[in-house]
Amino acid sequence: MRPHAPWFMGCRVNERTLRVFTIGFTKKSAEAFFAAIRDSGTARVVDVRLNNVSQLTGFSKRDDLRYFLRAICEVDYVHVPELVPTQELLSAYRSHKLDWAGYERGFLALMRERRIEETVPRDLIDGACLLCSEAEPERCHRRLVAEYLLEHWSGLEIVHLR
Repeated sequence: MRPHAPWFMGCRVNERTLRVFTIGFTKKSAEAFFAAIRDSGTARVVDVRLNNVSQLTGFSKRDDLRYFLRAICEVDYVHVPELVPTQELLSAYRSHKLDWAGYERGFLALMRERRIEETVPRDLIDGACLLCSEAEPERCHRRLVAEYLLEHWSGLEIVHLR
């Protein structure tokens, strides 16, 4: 007779999939933006913008966005400064003193220094949508945040909303 394996063999302990969405508001109408948020099943929007009160698009200003997300999508809003680049880093990139590769290296170093994998709660990110202004994730720090967390947390799935 073969011995039985312990009850925990084959169990997936702490491997529940976490899902994080990302979105940028640039080049989106308010209708397309809020529909993408609503239809994704996002639990909350995590704003990772440095300048979230002076954006040109009216619906994306912090206080207006908080209201619209609640009223239209029944979704919470939170700004998380630990996931925001420094003014110096962002300015260097925007003024072309840094190319994308340099910006990426600098922002990854900043996240390591901030130890975001330890300081940002998983339950804040799980089901959340990281918001920034860039239309596409390829050259946006929201993608870098999501991929950094993917490297440090098991069971994370990234979904870029378009």
